[in-house]
Amino acid sequence: MQAIKLLSKHRKKTFSFLILLGIATIGISLSIGSVSISVKDILKIITHKIPLLNTLIKDEPIQKYQLIILNLRLPRILLAMLVGSGLATAGVAMQGLFKNPMASPYVVGVSSGSSFGAALAILILPGIFSVPLLAFLAGLGAIFLVYRISRRNGKVPVETLLLAGIAIGFFFSAITSLLMYISAQSVHYLVFWMMGGFGGRSWDHAVTALPFIGFGIPAIYYFSRELNVMQLGEESATHLGVNVERVKKLLLIFSSLITAAAVAVSGVIGFVGLIIPHITRIIVGPDHRILIPASALLGGIFLVWCDSLARTVISPVELPVGIITSCFGAPFFIYLLKKR
Repeated sequence: MQAIKLLSKHRKKTFSFLILLGIATIGISLSIGSVSISVKDILKIITHKIPLLNTLIKDEPIQKYQLIILNLRLPRILLAMLVGSGLATAGVAMQGLFKNPMASPYVVGVSSGSSFGAALAILILPGIFSVPLLAFLAGLGAIFLVYRISRRNGKVPVETLLLAGIAIGFFFSAITSLLMYISAQSVHYLVFWMMGGFGGRSWDHAVTALPFIGFGIPAIYYFSRELNVMQLGEESATHLGVNVERVKKLLLIFSSLITAAAVAVSGVIGFVGLIIPHITRIIVGPDHRILIPASALLGGIFLVWCDSLARTVISPVELPVGIITSCFGAPFFIYLLKKR
């Protein structure tokens, strides 16, 4: 009993630390960039937009700083937090579903499908909304194909699902490469999109992704107990009262919904959904009731820091954030392989 209380206390401290770290991350990211803005000015700008609190401000916020914070940095940071949380949560679900530490949100072909949709939009219907819309729809179309191919006699074997995802992913990657070859003029924009990034993103992108990711994360968390039981094996989970096929189907849908929405607004950002679940397991353990929310917090924090580096490391030039995540993710994953 004492051990359980100590464990619960440790988890509360961990969550409190992650929440405080998230708030600090947003504050620091808002202040750094090609133009440095003090914390005092940031607080003044934000509180100026909050009813009642704005009456306490004596001086009007500097207009230039107000535009930078509210129109450029804040939507970008919140979008990075949202995408990081979504990819990390989808990664936990995929690793739990496949019982495979190498699984990631992209393992079932969603990213390849979304890349194809983006390439198609860039080639025939370029626009600020057409690219994420077609990327989202194509990502969902890819997972639909994978699911239909994998389904046999009312069941979806995990191994078949994984192999079908790889096959469909290669297929869409081949078509995307063909489109890139055909559209020589648009290839630079497409390559930059496929590297992933938040450059030029606005409140519209954050609002577009929020319903899908905001719904998908708690939906996956709802099945945290079933994910715990399924780690014992599908047969054991069935005996313990889990409708395994239904849970697999719903987890696949919610994970794909999150991943397609994330890729649609940010491009393909690697390693977040692969390494963040592993890091979080080291911190809080394998219980999905704790692992899912902790991964969501840590994934958002990690991606905001990576994006901050992407826009400041060689300022004023901006790097695709996918390069930064890969630089951190690949060595850490090699470390995990060597240690475990």
